Amino acid sequence: MPTLKKKFVSDAKNIAFNERHREVIKFNISKYDAAVAKGFARYRNLAAAREQAGKIKREVLAHWSDYLCEFEQNITRRGVQVLWAKDTQEAIGYVQSILVEENAHLLVKSKSMTTEEIELNDHAKEMGCESVETDLGEFIVQVAGEKPYHIVTPAMHKSKEDIAKLFNEKFNTPVNSTPEELTAYVRGVLRKKFTTADVGVTGANFLIADIGGISVTENEGNGCMSMSFPKTHIVIAGIEKIIPKMEQLGLFYPLLAAHGTGQQMTVYNSIVTSPKQANETNGPQKMYVILLDNGRTNVYADAEARESLACIRCGACLNGCPVYKTIGGYTYAATYSGPIGSVITPFFKGFKDYGHLSFASSLCGKCAEGCPVRIPLTDILLANRRKMVEHHEHPCGEQAIMSGFRMITSKRVYLDFFPSCMKNMAVFPLNYFGWGNKRKMSKFAPYSFSKNYLKQQQKK
Repeated sequence: MPTLKKKFVSDAKNIAFNERHREVIKFNISKYDAAVAKGFARYRNLAAAREQAGKIKREVLAHWSDYLCEFEQNITRRGVQVLWAKDTQEAIGYVQSILVEENAHLLVKSKSMTTEEIELNDHAKEMGCESVETDLGEFIVQVAGEKPYHIVTPAMHKSKEDIAKLFNEKFNTPVNSTPEELTAYVRGVLRKKFTTADVGVTGANFLIADIGGISVTENEGNGCMSMSFPKTHIVIAGIEKIIPKMEQLGLFYPLLAAHGTGQQMTVYNSIVTSPKQANETNGPQKMYVILLDNGRTNVYADAEARESLACIRCGACLNGCPVYKTIGGYTYAATYSGPIGSVITPFFKGFKDYGHLSFASSLCGKCAEGCPVRIPLTDILLANRRKMVEHHEHPCGEQAIMSGFRMITSKRVYLDFFPSCMKNMAVFPLNYFGWGNKRKMSKFAPYSFSKNYLKQQQKK
């Protein structure tokens, strides 16, 4: 078994039976579920909104390069430098050049899964530049030395008591501090960072082609300050974030908010089209947009997986997934967890190492049901599983077992030929090497249904 798959199985086994972890996740996701239900209730026709959003994102994929070039042309004419990054190495290379040019020693970073994808914090540290997370949840996990646990809620796995204890250890705040007191403390720390930072880094929820702008949507105002206080603003965004028109934000903003947090609208919705202009007083002097591929064109090249690029990163599929809620975000060992992560990570990082994630699903369909842009996640997961088999990425022993199982079950006469004791012996290893010792295969009956039926007929 490949190392990462072994780790996945081991981590899943350990966390699935951690009762405290499950209680924290259950409590936190239940809060989201209640809020999201209210968010959905505000829609007169939620299905129509989802249908329209999905249609727009598929229109984008049909003319992807055209919209990206339109975006580049429109934003470049206002003094923004657009840089195309094939992979993490190129993206970090661009960032390093900017940091060196600006002699930067401190950067503030708004919440961005794309920057997590390229591990910007670690690379900035290697360059001698302090990188500070300014979203409260991201700040918490950074202080803890961890990665985001959830696409939308980075510290979902921590209770308020966990956070109070962490801050007591790191900052000597009172161990019984309330969430409000801890938030006020972080606000004070970050205010100093915002006003002294050399560079601000954000992602982009949407890249808007017709106006050549980037949109950042967030709830704390930290994104606004990361873009406006430092003299240099760097945007790092996946190339799938493009939408054709600014007017379409009226559809996407509330749809993202309702599915992500249950809000009618996220509190801060910023659209940025340039650095500070000659007639403006405030804003960054320079602005760069790094457009990141990093495996996205691999997804696009696969006709079955292509629609996953329509994702707007709302986190709804994670919140609904029974597997995610059982094994948690860290078990996936990838930037993107849950159903969407299981779909795209094998294309980003290779099926050999991450193909097993496509099997981390019960295929219940909850993810596809809750997706605001109608991505058929379960269909893509099944297609990924088939690719694993076709590429012979499964262990040889497993392939042999499944080949034998297919032969025996292909005809009733084969299945009836073997006595129940032999069949029970054949599946016995699954209890320990397949499902683990928390679940057991049912035993085969002494006689098959067909044999029992024939016996009953003979008695008559």
